[in-house]
Amino acid sequence: MEKEIKLDRVMELFFRAMKGESLSVQQLAFEYNVSTRSITRDINSLKAFLADHADILGYAELEYSSTNHCYSLKMDHFLSNKELLAITKVLIGSRAFSSEELLGIIQKLKVNTTSADRIKLEQLICKEIYQYDEVGSDCHSVIDNLWKVTDCIENRNVITITYYKMNRDLVKRKIKPVSIMFSEYYFYLIGYRYETDVSNMPIYFRVDRIVDIIVHREKYVLLKEQNIDEGMLRRKSQFMWPGPTRKIRFEFSGPSVQAILDRIPTAKVTDRQADKSIIEAEVFGSGIKMFLLSQGAWVKVLAPDKFVEEMKLEIEKMQEMYK
Repeated sequence: MEKEIKLDRVMELFFRAMKGESLSVQQLAFEYNVSTRSITRDINSLKAFLADHADILGYAELEYSSTNHCYSLKMDHFLSNKELLAITKVLIGSRAFSSEELLGIIQKLKVNTTSADRIKLEQLICKEIYQYDEVGSDCHSVIDNLWKVTDCIENRNVITITYYKMNRDLVKRKIKPVSIMFSEYYFYLIGYRYETDVSNMPIYFRVDRIVDIIVHREKYVLLKEQNIDEGMLRRKSQFMWPGPTRKIRFEFSGPSVQAILDRIPTAKVTDRQADKSIIEAEVFGSGIKMFLLSQGAWVKVLAPDKFVEEMKLEIEKMQEMYK
């Protein structure tokens, strides 16, 4: 019985240390109503356990601080303050989750830091959390939708989604889900229409606009040309708008060519002139047109001819609005 009590106490100390708590021998002896010698033996047992299981736990050690006379757990798999700060900044900047979801994620991430780092992190991000402004969402939970759709993709289940279009029409679509991607504040479900007589062009649905998902027992099989390489798709499609794959060429005279190359991963500079660069890229979808138009007079599209005409027509429509 005494051995069981000791084992329970050692396990408690281990989990308390994992949560970032500093372990004081004096305080623990008072709390558990045992001698300081017993707590010291418990801590030595933990030290031996961590050393014996380094192959599983990685570097893990109970370090003693002469400043506060406490032991704290140092582990490789703990996120450092700087790592967690970077992850948290990305999560906040994405604006993809509700305030409640974001706070829940951050709270769980903070468990993987030391107590000292946790306090410092809270001080660094408290203002951003307070001012956090999530994007508008129609669904109950983006995270729940993501998990449900991901499960359907893995199991190749046909699904029917109830979905708000951009014009706010509520529609139902029976689809074959194949991939999830994130771009500029939103998660996107990429899939194909269930009907076999429609185009093999993939279609995009914003996950936050999906208000209901019905999972069918029916499984689907993709055609060879329908298999999506997410890595290649991300390189070619940065704007989550469907459309053809095409090679484009344009000149750019803006101040930062690197910003264009970062935004379009397939882009490369093929020629440099006095005040402009000639850039070529292979892109998927029509979103590239909106991006290039956002660059104003810094961009002039050179090829292909059909794309040049599309840009001209769009610019003419814009000019008409200001007459």
